Parts: sequence; structure tokens; C-alpha cells
Amino acid sequence: MHRFGKNRAPAAAECRKPRHVILETFIRRSLKIRLAPTTQSVGPMQQIADWLERLGLGQYAQRFAENDIDPSVLRDLTDQDLEKIGVSLGHRRRILRAIAEPDEGGPRPVPSRTEAERRHLTLMFVDLVGSTALSTRLDPEDLREIMGAYHRCCAEQIEISGGFVARYMGDGVLAYFGYPRADEDDAERAVSAGLALVAAVAGLDVGSEAKLRVRVGIATGLVIVGDLIGEGASQEHEVVGETPNLASRLQALAEPDTVVIDGSTRRLVGGLFDYLALGSLSIAGFSDPVPVWRVIGASAVDSRFEALRVARTPLLGRDEEIELLMRRWQQIKRGDGSVVLISGEPGIGKSRLAETAVERLSDDPHIRLRRFCSPHHQNSPLFPTISQLERAAGFRRDDTDQQRLDKLETLLAEANVDLREAVPLIADLLSVPIGDRYPPLSLTPQKRKEKTLRALLAQLEGLAARRPVLMVFEDVHWIDPTSLDLLDRIVDRVATLRALLIITFRPEVAPAWIGRSHVTQISLGRLPCRQRAEMIMRVTGGKALPQEIAERIIDRTDGVPLFIEELTKAVIESGMLTDAGDRFDARGPVPRLAIPTSLQASLLARLDRLAPVREMAQIGAALGRSFSHELISAVAAMPQHQVDGALAQLVRAELVFQRGTPPDAEYTFKHALVQDAVYSILLRGRRQQIHARIATVMESQFPEIVAAQPQLMAHHCAEAGFNGKAVGYRLKSGQQAVARSAMTEAVAQLQSGLELLANIPEESRPVQQELDLQIALGRALMAARGYSAPVVGDTLVRARALAERFDRPDRLVPLLYSEWGFHMVRSEHELAVSLAEQMENFGETKRDQVALLLGHYIHGASCYFRGEFVTARALLELCDGLRDPAARAICAAVAVADPYSASLGHLALTLALLGQIDQGRARADEALSEARRLDHPFTVAFVLSKVCAVEAAAGLPHDAQRHAEELMALSNEHGFPLWLGLGLLQHGRSLTALGQAQEGLAMLARGLSVLRGAGAVVHTPRALCFLAEAHAKAGHLQEGQNCLVEAAQLIETTNERCGEVELHRLRGDMMNARGDQAAAEQNYHRALAVAERQNAKTLGLRAATSLTRLWREQGKCTEARDLLALGYSWFTEGFDTPLLRDAKALLDQLA
Repeated sequence: MHRFGKNRAPAAAECRKPRHVILETFIRRSLKIRLAPTTQSVGPMQQIADWLERLGLGQYAQRFAENDIDPSVLRDLTDQDLEKIGVSLGHRRRILRAIAEPDEGGPRPVPSRTEAERRHLTLMFVDLVGSTALSTRLDPEDLREIMGAYHRCCAEQIEISGGFVARYMGDGVLAYFGYPRADEDDAERAVSAGLALVAAVAGLDVGSEAKLRVRVGIATGLVIVGDLIGEGASQEHEVVGETPNLASRLQALAEPDTVVIDGSTRRLVGGLFDYLALGSLSIAGFSDPVPVWRVIGASAVDSRFEALRVARTPLLGRDEEIELLMRRWQQIKRGDGSVVLISGEPGIGKSRLAETAVERLSDDPHIRLRRFCSPHHQNSPLFPTISQLERAAGFRRDDTDQQRLDKLETLLAEANVDLREAVPLIADLLSVPIGDRYPPLSLTPQKRKEKTLRALLAQLEGLAARRPVLMVFEDVHWIDPTSLDLLDRIVDRVATLRALLIITFRPEVAPAWIGRSHVTQISLGRLPCRQRAEMIMRVTGGKALPQEIAERIIDRTDGVPLFIEELTKAVIESGMLTDAGDRFDARGPVPRLAIPTSLQASLLARLDRLAPVREMAQIGAALGRSFSHELISAVAAMPQHQVDGALAQLVRAELVFQRGTPPDAEYTFKHALVQDAVYSILLRGRRQQIHARIATVMESQFPEIVAAQPQLMAHHCAEAGFNGKAVGYRLKSGQQAVARSAMTEAVAQLQSGLELLANIPEESRPVQQELDLQIALGRALMAARGYSAPVVGDTLVRARALAERFDRPDRLVPLLYSEWGFHMVRSEHELAVSLAEQMENFGETKRDQVALLLGHYIHGASCYFRGEFVTARALLELCDGLRDPAARAICAAVAVADPYSASLGHLALTLALLGQIDQGRARADEALSEARRLDHPFTVAFVLSKVCAVEAAAGLPHDAQRHAEELMALSNEHGFPLWLGLGLLQHGRSLTALGQAQEGLAMLARGLSVLRGAGAVVHTPRALCFLAEAHAKAGHLQEGQNCLVEAAQLIETTNERCGEVELHRLRGDMMNARGDQAAAEQNYHRALAVAERQNAKTLGLRAATSLTRLWREQGKCTEARDLLALGYSWFTEGFDTPLLRDAKALLDQLA
């Protein structure tokens, strides 16, 4: 067993120190305990000198010393390094060859501070009872002999159990279990050693003068271990953590000749011992009570498995699951597609089951597609698909753009898809320039996303038409939202394809696909004993293990396949076995075999035995689940033959899988959990160093990865502590996601950027980046959460404060536009007008024509809502310049809907209400045509809402209903809650106008609910008026009147007066229906007065028509005719619309 050197017994003088002094000294140092020295007296530079002498190259010792080359950096040396310090070519080759073969006499690197690790250790503190009394009764020489015997006894019992005596402190002894080499049963060995030590010390023959007794405290917990401090013989390793302190406090609580343990140790040793619970005790230095047990002795339990097993969900074998997958495969070959969901806890065998299905079908002609989700790419749109397409196309790093495009065309041609449409879309997804081979994409982000998903689905359909397809989508618990959207579509489409889709995920995922007729779910549990034995045989390559070892593995792995596999490999690599050809034999008595309580514990033991390549595994773990030979070679910064040798050893150990041959090989950790475990032992400082190296290498040598995957660069920079760079990459990643309409991912990336920014001191914080992040986040949140969501407001407030504080007028336009949208939807119209005026002033002052036109548009829109229709028309008619392509390009980065189309929609409705109905309808048609030409769903929805309103104003309910149905369908498809609410309202209004009041009521109520659910206050007064009219026509006068009361309150509160005329007119209708004609007439006059003030001729004519009918009933025909004639005379167009036709017909009747 490896030792750090010989343990030194303390001098007699140290032994005679008072017990309480030694204990208190230890407690004060218990968070930083120095361990025994690694080397005796030979320093690092002397090791180098001796090594060079053995190589016959001692002449270089001085040069190595002058350049501070000690054993810890030997393996980092390159040929160029040696050349720089004056080593000849031949000698350089000899030195590099010797470094690559450390077992041939090369110096072992001295552990350095960077090699410290996070470890779970079990620590034992032993105290000799009554040592002070002994020192007063015994002669010093006798005391020396007794203390020597005591220390030797302790060391013997601890070493027998595999522990290590870390330090002698007078009559105290500190030992630990789990370092320098971990074993899975460290806690058990510590408790056994404690019991044996109590008995052995009590049995020491120290004469009749004394009987020795000890107290033992044992605690288990996380520590940092491995830092080397001091020089030469005083070099010691440092352990940092609270566990040593706890162990010392526990021994102080113990009665003489007893062993006391903490809760962590108790959980690890399970039922292997008998205990007496001492309860949860308050211990100095610990804020919470600590559960404590006294160990009575070894228990009489027959089965170690029963003693240590942890209750788990009942598990099943795998034969039935494989058979089910094969049946589904035969089914899909007949044309009936199928989806199989495989769920289970980490390590239970989800990936193994999928892989087995792949292997079983290898001889059956088919097409295989495998996609893997990644924890580092949960906000990277379509990352699994992008990775799979790049692999399938055979992209190489040194490929030209032309070669990549050729390969992509070849790949897509196999699916028999329309290359003219598919190639530009998929090339854009893969960041492959299309040059002039295809027309450039001129799609909105939303449309590009939609067409890309359709193209990917078409590829699957095309492949399935050629051959049966096996598609595996792994680790869906890490899926990004856009990939989930694609996967939803694939699940639906697979039903009619010759395709089997296998999806794996952890139990915390609750997929919506369960219950569909073509979907089957498999929930994996533990393997039965027979399958465990079969797995052991597969791991050993068919060679039988000694029966006792095999039974222990079977009994104590809890049926988790990954645990079985890893423990079996650990046994094979442990050195306890010899290879007898067809079997393994034990080298001697079978030692106690520990079962890992977690994958990490098993992996730590394996990594300790793979020390020469552990750094390569850790670099790979930092790179991600998969990494290329080229990238890890560049990051490792060591001679290529060392890189290749280390990777080959990792592959042989099956920690990673290899695809292809170097230098084009790709490596993948066997499981994501393996990657996590390797990564988890790294200290924060070492992690930062590795990620810093990765980020530096990627920026300097892999610019294509940096450009295509800014989110990956952001991850590495953040982990490296390069927060400034990480923020920049998060911003780029968020902007990239926005451009692809992946708003959920954009929000996540941008928020992560802001979190990183908060870690940068304010005085050095890059204000430009924070402002850009806030503005981009506000825009993304508007699309993802709704215009008026509180978080949008908070984001915009912060952005405004930054812009004003640091005088960034160049960011004012997008900020003002977003702020206006936020306040407008909340019906804060006074504030919205103020923002619009600020944008107009900015445009005029800075001579920014686009800003000026945008200001006119939002100012005009606000005036419309305030009922200032004449001003609104004047402003909106100034917006024609927004049609210019250059202006549109600028607006695309500012607005969600196309401002030109939106301004036409607002102008159309304004004209219609001003009495210019034909012009309004023409502008509405133009706006809708323009929006459809852009093929931008959000803009189309925006304009449709205005078209419906224009048609309703003109008295065309059939047309309004048709467009409302289109608006609802579009909003449902793309997730536009605001426009869905307006579509429902216009549809319900049309139904009411067509005499279907009850149906209209239900639709209107739902529309109002959706509108409010989207956080919108705007449009609510008019919506309440629509609802009131439907109630009135259904005979619910009181309900209708209640709606009008609420509408009136909102109008006064918000100053949203575009529906004020209708409010008074409908009040008149309600009063008339109740028989209160005087009140009705009064309200009609109010409606006419407001219409006159607003110049709202169309609304005024409706009010005049209602009053005319009332007066005719009262016999006031002359007054009625004069009033209606005056209203009719306002119009110069629109005479073919139902509104004017009805007014003309009534006027003729009165004549």
C-alpha cells in the first residue's frame, strides 16, 4: 500500500504536554491539518538532477534548475521548450522519450498545489485516556516506553485496516481513510479499525502501573486534500474542511474504550455494525445538532448486501424491453411508425438499452440517426440536430465553405428533398455560407425557424421513404426548447412513417406524448441477479471472476447497470486478480470488496489507478460530453504521442468511446455521469485553468466553433473566470437566438449574461454590454412573455437608467420603442405619447430619419388610442418612408412587427373611423398584402387585427368574421396571446352582429380573458363595449350595463378614448331598452358630442342613427330626418357599405 513516507513517533517532551493543550491546539488547526511528508530529504530539483544523471545527461541539470523545471512540470515540456534552453536534438529526443515512459526510472512528479482534489474522507481521532495522570506517576523513561507501545499499536491497527496515520499529537492520533487512494469501504474500515484499536490498546502489556484506555471519534465528509506545503523533510500534505474538527469533538464525547461516529459514517456502514443512538448533540463549532452513535461491535447480519442496500424503485430485467423494441421495429417496417420512451434514473441503463437496439439491427438495412442532448447546450437551439448533421455530412475542420456545402448537398440529396429550399435553410443552421449557389435567405426569424423545422422533418420523411429509419434521441432532460419543438413534431409525424423513434430521459421529465396510440413507455428499474451476472461476464470479456468476488458484486451493486460495470472494472484493475486465460484467479485471500455508494466513489478509485492519464480525462470532461482529437490535443499542450497514448488508455479503460481514427477521431464519455464524476473532483482553481486554456485555444485556433457556438465559448469563459468575455459571448448567443426566433433560449442566454455581469466590479463593468443585454432581453421577453409582463418593465427601467447615466444616445431608439410598446399595452397612454415625442425629438436633433419615422408611427398609434383621430392620421401618413428597404433593415433590430405594415394598419382604421371608409379599406388591403409578402406571422397577426376592426366599422361582419378566424388560427399556431385575444373579440363581435348573441357572448368572454391573461389593458374598454352589446342583444341588460360601467372607469383612468363614442351610444341603447327614453337621448347626444370632438364621422353616424330611430318612435320625424341627413352628408365615400346603406334607407323612410 502506498505511503507518503514513514510516520514519526513524537518525542517524549511532546508526549508530556498537557492533554487539553494538545487538543485545543489541534482544534484551532483542524480546518487546516498538515499530513505526513511525501518525500524524505530529496528536493524536487535534486530529483531532476539525479534523473538526468541516470540518463547520462547530467550536464543539463543546471539549465533545468535555472528554468525552474521540476518533476511537476516535466510532462508539459515540448521539443521547442528544450531547444530554447539549449538541449541538442538527439538529447531532446532522449529526454522526451524518458518522460513518456515514467516507469523506466523517470522521476515521479511531486504533487503540487494544483493537484489538490475534493475528496470524501473518513477521519479517525484517537485519544489516550488519563495520559496526564500517567505522566505524574511514572518515570519519564517508563512513560516513553508506554507511549511508544501505544503509538505502535495504533499505527498497526490503522494500517491493517488500510488507513493512514496522518499525525501524532502527544497522546492523540489522527488517521484517515480514503487518501491517497480511495476505496469504496473506507468508512467500514475506519469503524473496524476503531473497534480493533480499542481492544488492542486495552490488551497492551504495560506492567501493573497502568491500564491503557482510548476514546475514538470517527467522522466522514468532504475535504480538500493534496496541497503540498513546506520544503524537504518538512513537506506535508494539507487537508482542509470541518470533518477533522468533528472527529476530534466526537472522541471528546466518547466514553473510555468506545467508538463514536457521526451520521454520515453511520449511513455508509449501514447494518454492518450494532449501534447505540446517542441522539442529536450540540457540538461546539457546529450550528446544528449532530446525530451521534456509539458503535457496539460488528453485527450478526448474514448478507453484506442486506446490510448496505438502499431502498430503490423495484427494477426489471432487460430481455422483455429488447423484445418490445424488436417488435416495434418489425411493425414500422410495415409502415406503422412507433415511438418508444425509455425513462430511468442516472446509470440505470437507458443508453445501454438504446445501444443494444442499435446493435441488434445492425444487419437489417436501415438508416440510423442518433442525437444527444447536452447539459451545456440547453439554451442552444437545435444543438443535438446540428451536431448530428455535421457528423452525418462528414464535415472536417479544414474543409472549405465550398466543400462543406458540397457535403451538405450530398447528405440532403439522400433524403430526396427539394435542395433549392432545404440547402439554404440547413446551411444557415450549420453556419455554412451558400455563396451565390443559392438565392440568399430573406426570411423573418420566425419564418426561418418554421421553415427550418419543416425542412428537418422533410429530411426524416425522405429518408424513411427510402429505408426504415431508427432514430435515437438521448438525454432529453437536457433538451433545448427549439429541439423540443422539433421533437414534438417528429413524434407526431413518425406515426405514419417507416421509423422507430427511441427517446431517453430521466424520471423528472413528464413528456406530453404518453398516452398516444403509437407511443410506448418503458420505465427501467434495477436488473435481476441473473442479468447482473451476465453483465459481469460481458465486462470481463467472458472470463469468470472468483465466485466470492462475483457474488459480492452481484449482491452489492443494487442492480444499477453502471454500478455493476464500474465496480467490476475496478476489481479487474485493482491488482487483486491474475489473468488465467479463460478466467481470473485471486492473487491471495480475497480482501473486503467495497461497493460504491455512488458512481463518483467507484470512478475515483479507478482514476487513482489511472493517474498518468487522469489529467487528459479531466480536460475531456471540461470540454464536454464529446470532444474531438484535434481540440483536446490543442488544449492539452503536451507532445502528441503523450496525447495519443493517454486517449488510447482512456478508450481501453472504456471511460470514453472513440469514433474514427486520429487525428480525425471523436471521443464521447460513455455516460454523462462519467463525465460529471471526472469533472467533479477538480478544484475550482484547476477548473478555471482548464477552461481558460480551452477558451484561449478555441479563440486562437478554432474560430469556426467560436462563430457558430458563442454559447459554448460563454460557458468556458464563465468557468474560467473571464466574466467580461463570457458576457460578450452570452450577448452574441442571445442575439443569435433572437435572429432565429428561438426566444426562450434567447432569454436564458441574455439573463445568464446579466448574472455574469453582476460578478464584475461596478467600476470595471462594461456598460455598453450591460445596456445591450438589457435592451436585447427586453425585446426577447416581450415576444416570450408578453409586451406588458412586469419583468419586461423591470428590464426596460434598468436599460433606461444605464442609457441616461452613461450617456448612450445611440441606444435610445430601440429602448424608446420597447418602452413605448410596454406602456402602450398597459394603456399608459400619456407616458406612451411622451416616449413617442422623445423619439421624434431624437430623430430631428440627430437627423435620424428612421428614428423620426418610427416616432411618427408610435405617436400616431398612441393618438389613435386616445381618440385623437385627426392627429393620428396626420402622423401615420408621414410614415411612408418606413417602406424603404434600408429603413426596414434598421427597424428589424428594433421592432417585433414590421413598422411600415403596422402603420398602414393603424392608418386604415383611423381613416375608417374618420368617415373615409373606402380609403380605410384600401389601406387595410394594402397593409395585409404587405404583411403577407413579408411572410412574417407576427406582422400578419398585427395587421389582421386592424383589418377586422375596419370591416366591423364598415358594417361587414362576414368579412370581419373570416379574418378573425384566420387571426385566431395564426395566433394559436405561433403563440401570440395578445392577437389571439383580439381575434376572439372580433369573432365574437361578428357573431353578435349576425344575430348569434349567445355564441358571441361566449367568444367575447373568452377573448377578454385571454387579453387580460396576456397582461394587456389596451383594447379592454372597447372589448367591454362589445361584451355589453352582446349582453343587451341576448336580453341581459344588467350584465351589459355592468360592462359599460367598468369600461367608463377604464376610459377615465387610462384616457383610452377610441371607444368612448360607442360607450355613450350603447348606454343610450340600454336606457332605451329599459324604457328610459330621456336618459337614452341624453347618452346619444353625448355620443354625438364626443364624435364631433374626435371628428369620428363613422362612429357619429352610428350614434345619429340610434337617436334618429328614437325620435321617429317619439314622432319627431323632422328632427330625426335633419339629424340623420346631416350625419349622412359628412360622407363622400363608402356609400356601398352596409353602414351607409342602412342610414340611407332610414333617411328615405323619413322622407
